[in-house]
Amino acid sequence: MLERNMPLDFYISISISDDKLTAYLLINNADNDFQVTAGQLEELVQTNHIVHGLNRPLLAQIAANPKPFYHQKVAIATGTKAIEGQSGYIKFIFDFDEDEKKPLELDDGRVNYKEVVSLHNVRKGQLIGQRFLATEGTPGRAVTGETLFTKAGKEARFKLGKNVVTDAEQMGLYSTIDGMVVRTDRDKINVFPVYEVNGNVDYNIGNIDFIGTVVIRGNVLPGFKIRAAGDIRVTGGVEAAELEAEGSIEISAGIVGQNKAHVKAGKNVKSSFIQDAIVEVTGELTVSQSIMHSTIRAGKAVNCNGSKGLIVGGTIQAGERVTARTIGNSMSTNTIVEVGVLPELRNEMIDLRNQLKVYMENMDKTDKALTLLNQLAAAGQLSPDKVAMRIKLTHTKKQALEEQNAIKERILEIEKSLEDSEKAKVEVLSTIYGGTKIVIGRYTKFVKDPTNRMTFRLSEGDISMSAYV
Repeated sequence: MLERNMPLDFYISISISDDKLTAYLLINNADNDFQVTAGQLEELVQTNHIVHGLNRPLLAQIAANPKPFYHQKVAIATGTKAIEGQSGYIKFIFDFDEDEKKPLELDDGRVNYKEVVSLHNVRKGQLIGQRFLATEGTPGRAVTGETLFTKAGKEARFKLGKNVVTDAEQMGLYSTIDGMVVRTDRDKINVFPVYEVNGNVDYNIGNIDFIGTVVIRGNVLPGFKIRAAGDIRVTGGVEAAELEAEGSIEISAGIVGQNKAHVKAGKNVKSSFIQDAIVEVTGELTVSQSIMHSTIRAGKAVNCNGSKGLIVGGTIQAGERVTARTIGNSMSTNTIVEVGVLPELRNEMIDLRNQLKVYMENMDKTDKALTLLNQLAAAGQLSPDKVAMRIKLTHTKKQALEEQNAIKERILEIEKSLEDSEKAKVEVLSTIYGGTKIVIGRYTKFVKDPTNRMTFRLSEGDISMSAYV
């Protein structure tokens, strides 16, 4: 071979990727007469501490004919990538995420509301779910020979609700009763028996307070109350009654509230229409026809976008989104739509401000009384009962100040959440009429004239309007 004037690392550089999984060779300063042996290349590689995953046949190929490799980074060694541990998981015998409890649709398109429930039934002692353990993961090895450590997977844990137990190793979840499996808030798994009424809830049945799921194959008449730790399903209608469920509520024939109905659900609510009622839902409210002159509070969304899809009158509050075909009417009926903060937070802030006002009024009275007592003390005219009163008022003032500060801090927290309303929006698929007030976070917009197909959202400190897509 020809004699070189410079050391080999002048002509060839070795580099390693940031993750230490690849080593590269680069020939930069060589001319057409440059020659090198495979042994010299391997020695250079070892000098750069490349000891793992070396492609020796490639080094031999480069040594035999280096010219095709000029001015390009060539991967000459590949490390062993670390494999992260897989997280543990729980496999249930039921799919809790499927859209359950749909009425049976017949071949001719009609809906048979007498065949509506698809319950997750289990027997006492039956396996509900299995837990699969996380894996530790496999360490890798860098091209320099270093061990590349990885992290183990995260273990899954059962979240136990009512009427379920695990085995000693906590690998299986079992039912302790015959009933229906329900996943409630915070993904707790419960087994509830089902209470079914084949007819109306009236004086023959009375109020219902049940630990499981309640199915009413009829109407709920005025003045009655149903409370369920699971779901409530009414195949008829709800009149001026009260329904409360920790799960979801579905009402096939709608709500005629007469300003006395109150429906509250820990998950979702579905109804064909709502009139003159109060509905509170932690998740989503879905109404196929109309919401009229009602008070609605939804933690996530209100969907009223069916063929009629009308919202008119009352107040609609949703944490994230309100979607309707039509909002308001041609008579400019006052309709309020609020999004961008959880309804309970917005209402909590109103209550807190009222409490703060009362505290401040009482504080003013306490300060005046203490001023008078301090003046008597300075004049040496404080009787023993006045001393006791002074001590008590001083203690009361200290407590009141602490409570005032706690209220102020909570108000600031809620106000901050009012500003975080970027994802909040009101969607109108057809027409929004004058008389409608849109509130997003802490901003308000009054609609004066009818407008078609519009989306309202927060933009640069104001409510913007854009065409609904």
